[in-house]
Amino acid sequence: MNDTFWNNKRVLVTGHTGFKGGWLSLWLDKLGAQVSGFALAPSTTPSFFELVKLDEHVQSIIGDIRDRDALVKLVAATKPDIVFHLAAQPLVRESYRDPLTTLETNVMGTARLLDALNGCESVKAVVVVTSDKCYLNREWHWGYRENESLGGHDPYSASKACTELVAQSWQQSFCAADAHSSDGSNSDDVNSSGAGYQIATARAGNVIGGGDWSQDRLIPDVLASLNKGEPVVLRNPSAVRPWQHVLEPIAGYLLLAEKLFNEGHPFAQAWNFGPHDSDTQTVQWIVEHLIEEGGGQNGSQNSSQGSSQNNSQNNSKGSWINESEKQPHEAMLLKLDSSKARQMLGWNNAWTLTTCLQEIAQWNAQWLTGGDMNRYSLETIERFVEASQATGG
Repeated sequence: MNDTFWNNKRVLVTGHTGFKGGWLSLWLDKLGAQVSGFALAPSTTPSFFELVKLDEHVQSIIGDIRDRDALVKLVAATKPDIVFHLAAQPLVRESYRDPLTTLETNVMGTARLLDALNGCESVKAVVVVTSDKCYLNREWHWGYRENESLGGHDPYSASKACTELVAQSWQQSFCAADAHSSDGSNSDDVNSSGAGYQIATARAGNVIGGGDWSQDRLIPDVLASLNKGEPVVLRNPSAVRPWQHVLEPIAGYLLLAEKLFNEGHPFAQAWNFGPHDSDTQTVQWIVEHLIEEGGGQNGSQNSSQGSSQNNSQNNSKGSWINESEKQPHEAMLLKLDSSKARQMLGWNNAWTLTTCLQEIAQWNAQWLTGGDMNRYSLETIERFVEASQATGG
């Protein structure tokens, strides 16, 4: 990554009050970018956005991604060079409870943003962040590649597949192959829509890290239980997911945006950013290793609950139990093939899953003891960058 590239770049991040958008915005500010964020107010208390005091470092605008008029005003006011679109309803189980809002936010919100960008002469690169769940899941034991079929059993997964199709359609319909030259200047070969930018989509694995308090997510639920000294309740302990620290795909987004800005159309594609196969583990594996890391305030205390049965696990630091109630459908096996990003972008994983869990436990401990979370989160980014440089990422 070329750190100087981001200096004074005008960057718009939708979803900056969320977990992943917050970490991305913090990193961009550290790189010297002029960051504007557009999102709903934080949905949790506490939140990463508030703990790192992100509103003191970026221009924070509270609004709804479904509001086209607000988006048009936003684009006219911020005149971004680069856009990262992360604003979304991000939860599978919430999509069962409220499918229409999920579809309106994730699909039409994306379409309205892209439509608002069409008349913006400054923007050159747009990275639309979707999900590994955009793939038609066949429970394969190998990783999905970018040319695999899209699909989705649940409304959330379907919304992400639709978002991919919207972005692809916009790119093919409104973004000329030579919309701007390699030095970032406008060319004369811009189609009739006036869109001079290029669009890429980014599909990450299951991102985890410090600062996530979202409902029905594994790490927040585990840490909350450990902090209270209660057993962790698991819905699908045998489910396999491509786990990775939140900074791993964000590093990929930054590399992709830089390539898209400088070289344009060849990088206007879909991209996977997932872990190596060795870090694609079961839910149970994640929980037991996070317990071993002492992830919670009461991690050293024994829980009085749990049993020696196959659906529970006890040790000296915490325990987990398997929820017996019937759950909405969720995929049991999901892997990503990220070889294209490694070969074409030079992206690589910096941290193993074990290191990732250590970082999460340490971030959580800092928060529990009243640490300066802005400072500590920036130090986390610095450690990640050092590890990435050591691995050639």
